[in-house]
Amino acid sequence: MSSGDGQQSKALTKPSFSEVQASALVESVFGLKVSKIQPLPSYDDQNFHVCIARTKVTTDGPNECVLKISNTESSKTPDLIEVQSHIIMFLRAAGFPTASVCRTKGDNITSLVSVDSGSEVKSYLVRLLTYLPGRPIAEIPIGPQLLYEIGKLAAKLDKTLEKFHHPKLSSLHRENFIWNLKSVPLLEKYLYALGQNRNREIVEQVIQLFKDEVMTRLSHFRECIIHGDLNDHNILIIESSKSAFGDAVYQVSGILDFDDMSYGYYVFEVAITIMYMMIESKTPIQVGGHVLAGFESVVPLTPAERGALFLLVCSRFCQSLVLAAYSCQLYPENEEYLMITAKTGWKHLQQMFDMGRKAVEEIWFETAKSYESGISM
Repeated sequence: MSSGDGQQSKALTKPSFSEVQASALVESVFGLKVSKIQPLPSYDDQNFHVCIARTKVTTDGPNECVLKISNTESSKTPDLIEVQSHIIMFLRAAGFPTASVCRTKGDNITSLVSVDSGSEVKSYLVRLLTYLPGRPIAEIPIGPQLLYEIGKLAAKLDKTLEKFHHPKLSSLHRENFIWNLKSVPLLEKYLYALGQNRNREIVEQVIQLFKDEVMTRLSHFRECIIHGDLNDHNILIIESSKSAFGDAVYQVSGILDFDDMSYGYYVFEVAITIMYMMIESKTPIQVGGHVLAGFESVVPLTPAERGALFLLVCSRFCQSLVLAAYSCQLYPENEEYLMITAKTGWKHLQQMFDMGRKAVEEIWFETAKSYESGISM
């Protein structure tokens, strides 16, 4: 894809509804009156925080919701979005802090809305989910115990989804989905967005190692449905109590954004989670062991899976950083949100690369082992 025509066609896919238009959608599609609406940050879809006005007709139901408007490309895969929505409902029924899905006036969970822009008609899939309480964990210093709990949560989520069934489940086999960790080799066509520098050299090395050491060994990893994007803005927390020392004790109050769900592997989920938990940490290399310990308390990794973990974490850094640089060229007005990972991500990736696999693994695995004896590091 060239950086010219490709950018133009891609830029057209992101929705650009005004607050007035979004309010009208909530009323016409879901039959709810809006008292207040404001945009929420998003990658390539459009999200709004919606406050519902109570009327004589709508005395029950949620007070706050999130209106999700999928981009035109995602809107072409209604089966996938339907499965994702049913997974959100399934997990909520299983006790996970996911949103409830609000039904349309026609008793559906999604609605396809067509907009005539004058030159063409574009179609967008629209959903309404309940708004979950809490703050993104990106806003607080994350200690070892919370990292452990997040690792455990990721594993429990994947384990629970082993029991999920749906006639359109095959839609989660997303072979060329760019955010699927298996798609790391596809990053090569976006490398121009980095220019020529050490960052690009590291990414090129990681891609080659991924081809040689991961793609050839996928049959050794256990497959499962994964969330695929448990980042520090997609996990919400609330303060549940104070410790004996007066420190805040947090619990997870919300899991957001199931749009990157796909068939993957248990080791992909823990690698992705480790990478995102490193972003805001002042001691990023230490993070992996705590997340791994939590994950392995539910799903112990095999030696082959453990052996791939370092490279998979590096690969997710590359995925996030390259695609952020590319997306900034498409949507410069969204740069602040798109470049969240890049603020520290390149530094963390370089540090991992400079230390090397053996040294990083030693820290991770020793930390994880310390939980078995009840002495967390």
